[in-house]
Amino acid sequence: MFYAGAAAAALAAADVFVKIAAGKLPNSLGTLIYGTVAFAVGLTWFLVDRARGGIGQASASGIVSALGVGVAFSAVTVALYGAFRAGAPLSVTSPLVRLSGLIVASMFGVLIWNEPVTPRYVLGLCLAGLGVYFIVTR
Repeated sequence: MFYAGAAAAALAAADVFVKIAAGKLPNSLGTLIYGTVAFAVGLTWFLVDRARGGIGQASASGIVSALGVGVAFSAVTVALYGAFRAGAPLSVTSPLVRLSGLIVASMFGVLIWNEPVTPRYVLGLCLAGLGVYFIVTR
């Protein structure tokens, strides 16, 4: 749960920083800076792993999936810059993006990986959907 909490905090910080940056630089430059920092962090981590001898084999499907992650997070960044530049409020946009993404990703888990569906899961999914509705309609 520590890593999940850290990821949530990092996503929230990213949204706040995109909101602050939007309109103060071209969206393309903001995305380039994001990509450059992400590349530098990934390269450093890879080189440290390699120096420690911790690099294992990479499958083709793993590489393709990792490329998908890069494309998806880049698309999120571009879309957030566009939304915030257009004046979308952080208090609506961020929860809409995160909760909607949570719902869609959760459905993939159930439909593709046959993850269990329990009454608590269904209730949580409904509450998340209701939360999106309440946030967007205020």
